[in-house]
Amino acid sequence: MRTARLTDHLVGVTVQYTGAEEWYTLTGSPTSIPNEGLEDFHTAVLAAIAHGAEAQVPQ
Repeated sequence: MRTARLTDHLVGVTVQYTGAEEWYTLTGSPTSIPNEGLEDFHTAVLAAIAHGAEAQVPQ
């Protein structure tokens, strides 16, 4: 999983399956950078992905 600052205070989230070459945009991305900051946001996205099912960018 990769989070990246974009322009206009947005953050993009992409994921890659193990062994794959392609990167996929996570549902809900891009989104605005939350007040808690990018590091906390990254941690929340990792938790959502680890939970499984239909992982989406946390709101």
